[in-house]
Amino acid sequence: MGACFSFNMWEALDKAGWASPFPPMIVVLISIILGGSAVIALAAWAGWQAIGAELWQAIWVVPPAVLLMLVQLWLSALAWRISIGGGPRVSRYFRIRWMREAVNNMLPVAQLGGNILAVRLLNHRGVATATAAAGTTLDITIEVVTQLIFTMAGFAALALAGPPGAAGWASGILALMTMGVGGFVIAQRIGLLPLLEALIRPIGRFFPGVTLESVRALHGELMRLHRDTKALIAAGTLHLAAWIIGIAETWVALLAMGHGAGFTQALVIESLGMAARSAGFAVPGALGVQEGGLVVVAGLYGIPADAAIALSMVKRAREVVIGVAGLLMWQWAEGRRLLRRRAG
Repeated sequence: MGACFSFNMWEALDKAGWASPFPPMIVVLISIILGGSAVIALAAWAGWQAIGAELWQAIWVVPPAVLLMLVQLWLSALAWRISIGGGPRVSRYFRIRWMREAVNNMLPVAQLGGNILAVRLLNHRGVATATAAAGTTLDITIEVVTQLIFTMAGFAALALAGPPGAAGWASGILALMTMGVGGFVIAQRIGLLPLLEALIRPIGRFFPGVTLESVRALHGELMRLHRDTKALIAAGTLHLAAWIIGIAETWVALLAMGHGAGFTQALVIESLGMAARSAGFAVPGALGVQEGGLVVVAGLYGIPADAAIALSMVKRAREVVIGVAGLLMWQWAEGRRLLRRRAG
C-alpha cells in the first residue's frame, strides 16, 4: 500500500508539471549513490571496527532519543497550531506533523512533499485551504528562523569558548547568518506574492481550484498571521525549545561512548551538525553530509571521527524508527479515507 501511494504522489506531481520543484528520479539516484559512497568512504577512513565498538556502547541511547524526538514533534505541532490560530486538537497537529516529518526525511521529495501533504491533511480536518497553506508556510518560516538562531548560538559559543583559531571564522559566519535571518523574514513579508503568482500555473494544474485570486487570498492570509505578534513569539519559543532539546541527545550519546562533552561542546556539535544536515537537503536523508559535518565539528573538540560517525548512526536509527512509523501512519490515514469515500 505504501509503495502505491508514494508512486501515485510522484505520478500526480509529474502530470501536474511540478517536475522542477521535485528532483527527477535520476538525480535522486545519483545523489543517493554519491551520499552513500561518502558515508562508506568516511566509515572506511575512520575504521569500521572502531565505529562498531562506539555504536555498541551507545545503542541504548536510541530509545531515549526516539522519546526526545517525539517531544520535539509535540512542541513543533503546538507551535504550528498557535501560528495558524487554532483549528483541530493539538493531537491531530502532532500526528500530521509526524507524517510531514516522515515524508520529508524518508522519501526523496526535497523537503517539499511532506509540507504539501500537511496542507492537504489539515484541509481534510476542516482548516480552510488558504489558512492551512499560509499557516504551514509560516510554520516553516519560524522553524527555519529558529534553526538559524540556534546555529548562531552554536557559532557564538564556538567563538567565545572554542578551540584556538575558531573565533575568527566563527565570528564572520555569525555576522553573515545574522544578516541572513533578517533577509529571510523580509523576503517572507514582501516578496512572497510575486513568487506565488509565478508558480500559479503548475500549482493550478495540480490543484484546479487554485486561481490568481486564491493565491492572493493565501498571501493575504499569510500577512494576517504575520500580524499576530504574540502567536509568532509563542511559536518561535516552542520551536527554539525543540531545537535545544536535541542537545541532550548529542550529550548523552557522546557520554555513552566515553567522550564526555560539556553543555557548550554539545551545543556546538548539535547546532552546527544540524546546520550541515539542513544544507544537504537536496540529498535524501542528507547522506554523507550529516556524517561529514559531525566529523568536522566534533573534531574541533578532539572527538575522533569514529565517535562522530557513531553519533550520526544513533541519530539515523532514531530517525528511521520515527520515519517508518510516520509513513505507516500516513498510509493508514489514506487507506481509511479511501475506504470512507468508496463506502459513501
